[in-house]
Amino acid sequence: MSVLIVIPARYASSRYPGKPLAVLRGASGEGRSLIERSWLAATSVSGVDRVVVATDDDRIRTACEKFGADVVMTSEKCENGTERCAEAHEKLGGGYEIVVNLQGDAPLTPHWFVEDLIAGLRAAPDAEIATPVLRCDGATLRGFLEDRQAGRVGGTTAVFGQDKQALYFSKEVIPYTGRNWTGTETDTPVFHHVGVYAYRPDALAAYPTWTSGPLEKLEGLEQLRFMENGRHVLCVEVSARDRQFWELNNPEDVPRLEKMMQDMGVD
Repeated sequence: MSVLIVIPARYASSRYPGKPLAVLRGASGEGRSLIERSWLAATSVSGVDRVVVATDDDRIRTACEKFGADVVMTSEKCENGTERCAEAHEKLGGGYEIVVNLQGDAPLTPHWFVEDLIAGLRAAPDAEIATPVLRCDGATLRGFLEDRQAGRVGGTTAVFGQDKQALYFSKEVIPYTGRNWTGTETDTPVFHHVGVYAYRPDALAAYPTWTSGPLEKLEGLEQLRFMENGRHVLCVEVSARDRQFWELNNPEDVPRLEKMMQDMGVD
């Protein structure tokens, strides 16, 4: 199956304006923009036919062209990354059998997360959308809870059934663990939703034709639009392999990500 990776990137973020151009310093002290680091993460994925950045901003386009990225200009009217991916796929003439949305705020996404995601969608012919989930260790779960207690938007969590079909995604920490969880530091019942999606083209093309529903609006999570329109979202569990992972959601996340890169020796 032919695979396209799209990295949606917009400048006008309400929480963090200009986020794609934020500079992150790696283990060597070298600074690279968030969008360049996301591009490097995407191009490390095997079995992919093409990688493009989809943006509506000339500043992002110029920055991307400087480090050699392939850029598709999309409309300012795109409400989220999925709509931007749908427009980019259409502008490229379509034809790809799987379109991957690697969001531009997750530069530490390991290549095997995306490779396992693609394999999971291929192995489930009835699934239209797939997304990775990562079981939280104790430290990550505590970080989620601390973010919520401080009023920060941290990572997204997911719950799913035995068939791996998503039941819900939330920026709150679900399921509730305060009373009944007696697990270990390495085995919590909370799954971190990794902000990557793999779509079959028909589902992706249908997405912009639906209006955003109340759950999507409340949570600010684009994948809930699929669920609110009766589409099944497959959760593919991935393994961290001792790799630290976090998204850049707020300016306060920059030192957290830089510390992770230093710890892992990522330049």
